[in-house]
Amino acid sequence: MNALELKLCDIQGRLFELSVDRQLGSVSFIRIFMNSETAKALDSSYNRMQWAGEEYLLEEVVEAAGDKLREKGKVYPKDVIYWIGYIYRYWHYYTEEASKAIYKQAPAETMRRNYLMFHTMALEVAIEDLKEIYLQKHK
Repeated sequence: MNALELKLCDIQGRLFELSVDRQLGSVSFIRIFMNSETAKALDSSYNRMQWAGEEYLLEEVVEAAGDKLREKGKVYPKDVIYWIGYIYRYWHYYTEEASKAIYKQAPAETMRRNYLMFHTMALEVAIEDLKEIYLQKHK
């Protein structure tokens, strides 16, 4: 993982934290973001979005989502949601999978449920374990 990729992991973690500041329901926000054009742009090998700050990225997602983000739901604690955002981006660089495919394997509730156990693990180990959980459920 190079320095730019690690910086983008941090930016995505902080982007997810901003959703808490806006009181956006975490499950809805995560689902919408991971399936968004913004996430797809961040997945590409180079895109101008990778140079945008987290505030700009949040505005892009909110604007594109329209009323879909108005759903109120539980807002995750900042430490949990930061980890989710960070590890999703790290997962992309680690496996080269698209955000949409990553979300399919590990939706918001799976990530929240496993946070306490996985957030202290090496990220690669946590990702492999999350992939294994998905495979066990879909055999």
